Amino acid sequence: MEIIPNENLPKMAECEPAIVKVQPGKIYSWCTCGLSATQPFCDSAHRNIQDEPYRSIKVMFDKEEEVYFCQCKKTKTPPFCDDTHKSLK
Repeated sequence: MEIIPNENLPKMAECEPAIVKVQPGKIYSWCTCGLSATQPFCDSAHRNIQDEPYRSIKVMFDKEEEVYFCQCKKTKTPPFCDDTHKSLK
């Protein structure tokens, strides 16, 4: 296992939100480090980062709806997009 230095993280996955139709009762694990290959969701890539400073954020919803998940990883309302990405372009 290669240890990834904790530098320049979290990594921006995309400079736009991921629009996801969520299902009620299902747990979604949002990636906080930006290294997951399954953005915006966690694939445990954070476990390879030096000192493991990141953890996924788990959320569950009561109803089916469209949710805007942050992919720039700079949101002030994780895991949801707050349009911070617009100031990063």
